[in-house]
Amino acid sequence: MGGGPSSEHEISLKTAEMVYRHLDRKKYEPTLAAIPKKGKWNLPEGADIVFIAMHGEFGEDGQIQKILENAGISFTGSGSYTSALGMDKLKSQAIFASHGLNVPKIIDLKNKFSYPIVIKPADRGSSVGVSIVRGPEELKTAVKKAEAVSKNILAQEFILGAELTCGILDNGKNNLIPLLPTEIVPKKGDFFDFESKYKESGSEEITPARVSEEIIKEAQDIAVKSHVLLECAGFSRTDMILSKKDGKLYVLEINTIPGLTAQSLLPKAAAVCGISFPKLLDHMVMSAVVKKNNTAI
Repeated sequence: MGGGPSSEHEISLKTAEMVYRHLDRKKYEPTLAAIPKKGKWNLPEGADIVFIAMHGEFGEDGQIQKILENAGISFTGSGSYTSALGMDKLKSQAIFASHGLNVPKIIDLKNKFSYPIVIKPADRGSSVGVSIVRGPEELKTAVKKAEAVSKNILAQEFILGAELTCGILDNGKNNLIPLLPTEIVPKKGDFFDFESKYKESGSEEITPARVSEEIIKEAQDIAVKSHVLLECAGFSRTDMILSKKDGKLYVLEINTIPGLTAQSLLPKAAAVCGISFPKLLDHMVMSAVVKKNNTAI
């Protein structure tokens, strides 16, 4: 199931198409369901599992999950409550901080602060509407850019450092497998923005990240802890910054529905770990089956 009303509609369709093409036909009989940006649509009838391939609002924030839960239809990934938490950066980062994880400081724009800062929507994904603001002359434009996609705006300190991300595979049987962390080097701009994420030449992804073994292990531990704290299911991907200033890892956000396009980070990291794309999809479906069976008990 892909598409939907979010600003990430086109990416969601690409994800759904990739999933549809690569599901093992010896095990599954997939049907591609494209949800329109506007207008009515029907829930899939007779499906054993819905593979949610929708990003952004409605698809990743718990709305479609809640609809499927209420209809008694099983689906891949985390439930509605966790999905909503994962999309809400304010709430999720508050949980992370309360359990000892480092997160960027929140900036109150009404008080004095130092530049640079980051302005972003508090409840959107794929770095849509995100800006690094280096001076007061850029602030108004950055706020407008974020407000164009969400009424909930978040201002945070800018942390200079290497961008890392670490995926987790969860089989639903208390067995969490952290993948090797990936280092993200944007080829244009200052950070891993929407263009860098989804254009083939937008960034260089290096797996494993070019950091010490200690940092590799710490990034994996943080990804596992983030997954557990929000009670994620099946899979997740946690984004972090390794600060040049203090050498600490800071959690930026958790992705409960990581991208699954040809340029996406989770499939690339899984491939480095010897997990092919069809095998990765198989894991995602089977974790949903385990979740379904556990719920039925």
